[in-house]
Amino acid sequence: MDTPTRRRFLGAAAAAATGALISGCTNGGTGNPEAASVTAENELPGTHDWRITRPAPAHAVDGYADRVSVLAGEPFRLHLSATARTLRAEAFRMGWYGGAQARRVWSSDGLAGAVQPLPAAAGATRTVAAGWRPSLEVPTRGWPEGAYLVRLTADSGGQRYVPITVRSARTAGRLVLVNAVGTWQAYNTWGGHSLYHGPGGKGDYAARSLAVSCDRPYDGNGAPLFTTYEQPAIALAERLGLPLAYVTTMDLDREPDLLRGAHGVVSLGHDEYWTPAVRARVTAARDAGTNVAFLGANACFRRIRLEHTEGGDRRLVVCYKTDWSLDPMAGKDDAAVTTDWREPPHADPENSLTGTLYESNPTTADYVVAEPGHWLFENTGAGRGTRFPNLVGTEYDRVRSGRATPRPIEVVAHSQVVCRGVRSFADSAYYTTGSGAGVFNTGTMRWVESLTGDGSHGIPPATARFTNQVTANLFRAFAAGPAGRSRPASDNLDAYHPYDGDPIQAAHHLW
Repeated sequence: MDTPTRRRFLGAAAAAATGALISGCTNGGTGNPEAASVTAENELPGTHDWRITRPAPAHAVDGYADRVSVLAGEPFRLHLSATARTLRAEAFRMGWYGGAQARRVWSSDGLAGAVQPLPAAAGATRTVAAGWRPSLEVPTRGWPEGAYLVRLTADSGGQRYVPITVRSARTAGRLVLVNAVGTWQAYNTWGGHSLYHGPGGKGDYAARSLAVSCDRPYDGNGAPLFTTYEQPAIALAERLGLPLAYVTTMDLDREPDLLRGAHGVVSLGHDEYWTPAVRARVTAARDAGTNVAFLGANACFRRIRLEHTEGGDRRLVVCYKTDWSLDPMAGKDDAAVTTDWREPPHADPENSLTGTLYESNPTTADYVVAEPGHWLFENTGAGRGTRFPNLVGTEYDRVRSGRATPRPIEVVAHSQVVCRGVRSFADSAYYTTGSGAGVFNTGTMRWVESLTGDGSHGIPPATARFTNQVTANLFRAFAAGPAGRSRPASDNLDAYHPYDGDPIQAAHHLW
């Protein structure tokens, strides 16, 4: 995917407006202790003062955590660098909190600022690792499970985030929200290198990193992919009062049984980079009756490997992409070679799990409802052919006709797109399995962004009302257990004349 345009942060008015959009928005599980705890947590006083109001200039205040996630009560260390004389750190748990969307759970005393050295890219993989000394230890006693942002504020006023997840030790009976940390790092350009390009920017592909480290700050606001593609969906899930669990992609890779008994797994808005272990465990959970939701497009597109760094286990994200022949695993274990899942030397197209298949970018198009009677569209008022402007983009997925496509599958939205001068379709689709699991894929990157109702990408408030209601319908159904038992898919794929292959390469496939 191309690096996304950084949209402005959510405004308090937009958050309040979004909060009024969902029909029947009551606690979905008061008989469940986890649901009750989510509800009780969100009844605590929140704060609107969690956003960054003065983004720090580059390298004026930077930080990273020595852990991707911790269990509640486990401390983590912050590694900080600041040109300011002093700074402070505050930790916010992200949720609903009456529309404030965050609660402050901890703040530091004043910290002395100190500049730590900027590293150079190292080794044949051109990996940037800060290797800074730790600045302070942060306790998490009393912190509930959830997604957190630590906000750093320098005495000059400049601010930046450091993300951390307080992970769930068990997920049975819960809807699991997955923080896509591997993808966050893939796009992270801090230090001049990402898995996409080197210091020369988008045209500098040859100088890109082949492995990127978690031992460095994130670029932009410090958590750009989280705030864009994940936080809005978390706010909605917490508002619904559902039984929730929080994990990261690194946790799923490490713990084979983490999804045992989970009612649903939610891949949030941009979740492109998957290890073989993560894909196998999500697939096994689906085959045991766990529902799976993909709220973006381009999910499970790249095969990666997680390796050790000086900072700890699973803190190096390896992906050779088109240079896969240079991967040390090439010729030794082709199933572990890091490239696109659908490409040689061990092609395994991802739509066997995701249902839809990533096609291309960039595009902007109207989202078009194809099956208005589907349960996902209840209480939306949408009819056949109802259009929602600009909701499709910048990347999109399509259901293909090949053998890897799961059946029965329902195309519920079928949207005409033009991408790179070629005409095709973007699809939202729902399929069910013999285990009773339901799997839904929105097929568009802008789904989670649209939930805020803040007008990003020209998406009007009516679209936010629609996507909030559909997502609420989805979360409630998937949190209740195997959706396919009561909501089996009714296969309609042939009616949409699907075709296999990539129309960007085979432009004769037209509307």
